[in-house]
Amino acid sequence: MKQRVFSGARPTGRQHIGNYLGAIRNYVALQEQYDCIYCVVDIHALTSLEETDRLQESIHEMMLDWLAAGLDPQRSILFVQSHVPEVMELHTLLSMVTPLGWLLRVPTFKEKARMQPHNVNYGLVGYPVLMTADIVLYKAEVVPVGEDQLPHLELAREIARRFNSIFGPTFPEPQSKLTSFPLVLGLNGAQKMGKTYDNYIELAATPEETSKLVMTAVTDPARRYRSDLGHPEVCNVFNLHHFFSSARVDEIAVECRSAGIGCVDCKKLLAQGINSELEGFRERRAAFAARPQCVAEALSGGSRQAQVIAKETLAEVKEKMGLVQRSV
Repeated sequence: MKQRVFSGARPTGRQHIGNYLGAIRNYVALQEQYDCIYCVVDIHALTSLEETDRLQESIHEMMLDWLAAGLDPQRSILFVQSHVPEVMELHTLLSMVTPLGWLLRVPTFKEKARMQPHNVNYGLVGYPVLMTADIVLYKAEVVPVGEDQLPHLELAREIARRFNSIFGPTFPEPQSKLTSFPLVLGLNGAQKMGKTYDNYIELAATPEETSKLVMTAVTDPARRYRSDLGHPEVCNVFNLHHFFSSARVDEIAVECRSAGIGCVDCKKLLAQGINSELEGFRERRAAFAARPQCVAEALSGGSRQAQVIAKETLAEVKEKMGLVQRSV
């Protein structure tokens, strides 16, 4: 019997190549070996209260990218977090067994509090409890994470462990599956690619838009002239060649170091590589976008499947906590 995987992502609208390299391609690959549940965590998005008026549009655009990338509603459960309200009830119940000190020491909470000092809300503090509820509601055994996310998963394991110690074996302690989550720097070469820094390339961008954006990318800062020898190991454009020009990456490195090609040439090659790699994705996305009901159908079907699991788990939890009569 296949193990169950759970992962969730905030609804950030159209996805960029950082999202693809960091998560989406792994989601697709995991479908081959696991029973996968992938969730758009819209409740988590409310902790910052940003652009809530565009939340539904963001969910739709994100799902178009997921479907075009290869996430298959026939092989994975795809749904929106709030469409299965049992998660909010489980969040409340888990909050009763989670020490406040555990939550206040989470580095992510401290970072978010600094970023939005005007809105340090309860949801921000309780974020890890809701994250735990997301995972254990479906009794997921495996959670794909990068090494930087291991502390968050360990807290989920601690909460599940504490519940089990008080009320008896209920939840499996979710195990991490370390996956390749490369750090993809943005076009400015300074921060992680993301919409916050406006340094990204959308997967759904046109070939022309992609080429134009790539040409703005920062390259080797020590290379000022075409004749200067390059240092590809410090160049973010070259780093992206590993993913989008893999067959030529060694050749490009040699040419860069010998000044056989300049930075403009290198960026043109990258644009060609990205556009070639994403050609099929963009065709599939356009086909899905022409049938907007396909997103609604995938999500409604996924919600029904997820809720069957959720109701069963929640009934067990409430019985063990004494909230309902124990079955004979």
